[in-house]
Amino acid sequence: MTQPTTEAYDHIIVGGGTAGCVLAARLSEDGRRSVLLLEAGGEGKGFWIPIPAGFSKLLVNPAFNWRFWTEPEEATLNRQIAIPRGKGLGGSTLINGMIYVRGQAQDFDGWAQQGCTGWSFSDVLPYFRKLEAFDGEGDATRGREGPFPVTGVKERPEIAEAFIAAAGQAGYPRNRDYNGPTQDGFGYYQVNQRNGRRITAADAYLTPARRRPNLRVLTGGHVLRVDLEGGRAAGVTYRANGAERQVIARHSVILAAGAIQTPHLLELSGIGDPAVLAAAGIALRHELPGVGANYIDHFCTRMNWRVKLPVTLNETTRGWRLGAAVAQYFLTRKGILTLGTGLAHGFVRTRPDIEGPDVQYFFMHASYANAAERKLDREPGMTIGVTQLRPESRGTIHVRTADPDVSPAIRPNFLATWGDQQCMVDGMKIAREIVDQAAMDPYRAYEMAPGAACHSDPDWLAFARENGQTIYHACGTTRMGPGPDSVVDPKLQLRGIDGLWIADASVMPTIVSGNTQAAVLMIAEKAADLIRTDALAS
Repeated sequence: MTQPTTEAYDHIIVGGGTAGCVLAARLSEDGRRSVLLLEAGGEGKGFWIPIPAGFSKLLVNPAFNWRFWTEPEEATLNRQIAIPRGKGLGGSTLINGMIYVRGQAQDFDGWAQQGCTGWSFSDVLPYFRKLEAFDGEGDATRGREGPFPVTGVKERPEIAEAFIAAAGQAGYPRNRDYNGPTQDGFGYYQVNQRNGRRITAADAYLTPARRRPNLRVLTGGHVLRVDLEGGRAAGVTYRANGAERQVIARHSVILAAGAIQTPHLLELSGIGDPAVLAAAGIALRHELPGVGANYIDHFCTRMNWRVKLPVTLNETTRGWRLGAAVAQYFLTRKGILTLGTGLAHGFVRTRPDIEGPDVQYFFMHASYANAAERKLDREPGMTIGVTQLRPESRGTIHVRTADPDVSPAIRPNFLATWGDQQCMVDGMKIAREIVDQAAMDPYRAYEMAPGAACHSDPDWLAFARENGQTIYHACGTTRMGPGPDSVVDPKLQLRGIDGLWIADASVMPTIVSGNTQAAVLMIAEKAADLIRTDALAS
């Protein structure tokens, strides 16, 4: 039974993840406005969370991961592919690889050219600078005093230096700041860490803000629907401790539940494509066919090699060496436990006629059979993740039933176009070319996957279909745009419903060229300004 409404807030934020933490902190800066942050998960506290290398434990832990899966699809040989989403305050910054990539300037200029006024690179750059506390070499476009720490990977093993040198031998330059003037080239990743510890969005934004009396944070509050009155979002209904409760929004309901759960919640609220809602047995409250469409994600293959020398994580994370690494970390906050999912980076163009890199590489001096569990091989190995930066393929995410506890159906539609297929094939060929350079001769034993038998384009594509995974960058499912086929306008207001905003990865009209965390932080920073401006005018 739903409890009677007893509470009201100026702003209700749904989702305490990456974007939600930013919004809660920024909107509560105005002490005249009351803010409620509702998070279905817990506080986001656990032994492995601050330890960067703990991500492999967290990716399979249902306490911190919603553990979504795709539907079987023919293009990926009817495999179900894991779609991790962070659960708890901090969201996916609790479990991600901590890699910080803004994307290319043309990504955001492309948004503006599609009619998303105010979202060009020159428009969003001040928000990137506002959020960053970057401590490395960089020009004036980098932020130094923001709440979110960004630092270069500190571990620089000899095999990573050899990989970067091999890229140079293959004709690709070294780039010390891929978040600077140009993305092209190879070097070391930047990560959101401070003193060897993962810093989540909750650490950076929410924890300092929680002392404010006008901010209430409620964990274990699973939002079931947005409550509509006429053409306005009046509030939300959520479930906590087995009871349903309603809460009123005086100014705005802001959905920041992410690219999977935001469209799912809209559909549960009766907002979406009439045919989808009818099939799920949900009454239509507001027709908006774009909800759940335009699903985009980065597809990634992982190539790996056996290594001749004992210089990889495979052998240095066993026995007494692991004990020594643990001791080093807890005494100094240094060493291999500070490593996440990427050590050395590469951004390349598969063709000379394109503007900006279209493939990204993730080099790690480790090899493993299962991408989800990442259980390391016993012999030395190395891996290069190969991902297409700007996929053409589009998928969907839609509600299955009216039951809010039933996960939505996720259909990414990976490798649906010839362009996506060819880019992946060319990217893998370039990775092999780099590893075949002389700088890697002392380390390279042989290629394990896809292996020497893989030569033709059909061979490469078959490997991608059989082994490719997502790298957890779902976005686009409530896309921003100027026309009626979009879900939110460039001010991030839902079309046709007053007082309802969306501020998370789902609003991206196209995916950014790199890991999406930085762009989500930027979107939330900008959204907070848009919402505050609207609140002052109302």
